[in-house]
Amino acid sequence: MSHVQLGPLSLPAAFLLTVASAALGLFIGRRLGRERAADAEALLLKALLVAVVAARLAFVWQFREAYLARPWDILDIRDGGWEPQVGAIAGWLAALLWLRPRGSLRRPVIAAMGGATALWVAGSVGLAVQSHQQAQLPDWSFAGLDGEAVALRSFEGRPTVVNLWATWCGPCRREMPVLQQAQAAHPGVHFVFLNQGESADKVKRFLGSEQLRLHNVLLDAKGRASTLAGHRSLPTTLFFDAQGRLVGSRVGELSRATLGQRLAPLLAGDAR
Repeated sequence: MSHVQLGPLSLPAAFLLTVASAALGLFIGRRLGRERAADAEALLLKALLVAVVAARLAFVWQFREAYLARPWDILDIRDGGWEPQVGAIAGWLAALLWLRPRGSLRRPVIAAMGGATALWVAGSVGLAVQSHQQAQLPDWSFAGLDGEAVALRSFEGRPTVVNLWATWCGPCRREMPVLQQAQAAHPGVHFVFLNQGESADKVKRFLGSEQLRLHNVLLDAKGRASTLAGHRSLPTTLFFDAQGRLVGSRVGELSRATLGQRLAPLLAGDAR
């Protein structure tokens, strides 16, 4: 379960785990801080801010070439680009540094950060174990824009990226040029654009108006692929390895950097 559906919202389980861990840390800090609870909470919030900034900057540095091409994307945290381990280390270091002249805060702050870290590590391990219970590329067929049926299993043998999208979806439209560039740059990866619930004529008009030249555009008239994703949020991108196993997913708009992050293990596995 990489995402949790809350009404119309689909939120990443890793994000909810991080929020829960931070909330637990603040709760412990307030309870143990007693008369200095406000000071403990303030220090914990500063450490959390350091962790968030460090996690983002570490990701930006790792994929700096993509961000140099579009520097303003650095501030667009909606792309989901983080290095949480770096953030956790930075948060701990900042807290320990600030604690040196504040001995009375040491116990509540360290207990709070220890509890938050323990929950985050345990939850992350649980999510990682669950991700190994991999779904398979389904034995479904969908019509192409020419009306011919195409089986998803026909894409096995190479890494496959399946993008669920619609013409009315703003983030879907914005990420199309990024996916088109990736399709051209990685001929060894199948990119499949599985439109959700729209007609061939409407999709053709959209592709023509946006001057998009995409291969493997298929029509999922009944939205069957949403059962594989576990929700109906768009855009959703599913990443399958060469054996057709689901190894990753992304709900929301992809940037060049976050797409590159998710393609890297697929390309590495294909090279072995």
